[in-house]
Amino acid sequence: MAYSESKLIRGSKKNTQDPMDTISQWMDDNKSVASLRSMMEDPTLVFALEGGQPVGWKKYDHSQYKIKVDELDQDKAKEIQLFSLARPHMRAFHCSWFALFAAFLIWFSISPLLSQIRDDLNISNEDIWTSSVASLQGTLFLRFCLGPLCHKFGARTLFSVVLCLSAIATACTGLIQTGQHLILLRLGIGMAGSCVVMCHYWSNSMFTRDVIGTVNGLCTGWGNVGGGLTQLIMGSILFPTFKNMLFAGDAEKAWRTVCLVPAAFAFLTGIVIYYISDDCALGNYRELKKHKSMPEVSATEKMCAGAMNINAWFLFIQYACSFGVELTMNNAASLYFRDEFGLSLESAAAIASVCGSMNLFARGLGGYLSDRAMKSWGMRGRLLIHMFFLLAEGALVLVFSKAESLIYSIVVMIAFSFFVQAAEGSTFGIVPYVDPSNTGSVTGLVGAGGSTGAIGFGLTFRQLGYGDAFFVMGCAIMGTSLLSAVISIKKHSAMFWGKEVQSSKKSRRKLKGGRAKKQQSYNIHTVARNAGGSVRTEPGSTLSDASHMLTLQTW
Repeated sequence: MAYSESKLIRGSKKNTQDPMDTISQWMDDNKSVASLRSMMEDPTLVFALEGGQPVGWKKYDHSQYKIKVDELDQDKAKEIQLFSLARPHMRAFHCSWFALFAAFLIWFSISPLLSQIRDDLNISNEDIWTSSVASLQGTLFLRFCLGPLCHKFGARTLFSVVLCLSAIATACTGLIQTGQHLILLRLGIGMAGSCVVMCHYWSNSMFTRDVIGTVNGLCTGWGNVGGGLTQLIMGSILFPTFKNMLFAGDAEKAWRTVCLVPAAFAFLTGIVIYYISDDCALGNYRELKKHKSMPEVSATEKMCAGAMNINAWFLFIQYACSFGVELTMNNAASLYFRDEFGLSLESAAAIASVCGSMNLFARGLGGYLSDRAMKSWGMRGRLLIHMFFLLAEGALVLVFSKAESLIYSIVVMIAFSFFVQAAEGSTFGIVPYVDPSNTGSVTGLVGAGGSTGAIGFGLTFRQLGYGDAFFVMGCAIMGTSLLSAVISIKKHSAMFWGKEVQSSKKSRRKLKGGRAKKQQSYNIHTVARNAGGSVRTEPGSTLSDASHMLTLQTW
């Protein structure tokens, strides 16, 4: 009696039979030892027992994929096809970075306008910097919460909701009358910054860990470009257009209305991505749960599990000194060049946009080099290249703190921006390995480190002059780079000790080929029955992770 892979694992949408009942029925019809050995050599049944992916219903049949996938890792893609929009993998890839671009566009849409708002409303520099800190506080708490919630609801839904809500807050920019209004407004707009958590989780749900450094780097890198381009779009294009062409030189009317443009763009983006994409390679979480192909999870338990991992906190601190620096520059760069070199708002915004625009390639390159280092030297390679990026970043920030000429400042800013974003990419080349079954929680925690760092640096700039503040920033970055030496991830080498356990890739190949070894005695019927729902793993965990829940004695 043959049981096809599509019936047991892939299962059409009409198949609702419990996979354990299928295995049990197979055992009732095939009682001989020879048949049992044949069963154990069938990779389809082994996959079901090992829990490599949800058993039963899935949205897409294998023949519908336009990309190479890992059948043992929940049909996640093993490659990137940049010019494809095919569902589910590449559609989610492009929706992810585009939605993050919209989020960063509105998050920093007001930044290049701050000097004009300060002058028109007579707001103090302290209130300006306090508003910048508030915009980061708005995202800090959400990043901690959204990571675990991604496990429960999926990244797509949360992405859409947060993007639409923060777009509404952005549209209210024209209502500002006092410094307190500015602070409260930016606190609400800061929700947009938490979208980076969904971006990372979505990538992890669609692509294997072999390419995740590159994928995360490209998605978040291209998305973060919005934080740089908003300086150019808002400060050098839309603001002067509104001021000179719509309001006859009235700057106040211009900044009070110009933010409606990015707000509308972000709101529409949030609606569109919800309807044209999927939560993971297997389908949407709601449908998977409906067909009992995915268990319900506790967001609280996921949050606690991620927070208990010391490596996540080391990366939290390091990310504070990479993404935290980028966020600080998005808020400070335009003000710095206008205050220090007397440039116009339009010119200062154009120069400041260069910093964020480095994300077009720098973050993706950092993730790609991290992936290459992993293939050559294992986790030790990822840690070494990550440490190098942070050291170079810190050294160049120290140089920038002493820059006195405009040209020199621009050149050094471009150089250290490259390493800032490369370090961000290498960070999230490491994150998926920290705790694979709680990747969302770890992602949220590490992502919150970026906001925490930006808050700390923002307070530093609030109290110190530009030169001293950049010097403190550079020293902090170089100090935290040393934490790479103490990161030790289970089954992987640390920087100065340990070795890689046999790669999960080799293990999966061995399993897929059905190369099982003999066992002395094994009651498969009992194991299948006792396994119950354990074989239905949550999207985001891998075959090797699921193996811990159900240990098979192989032939």
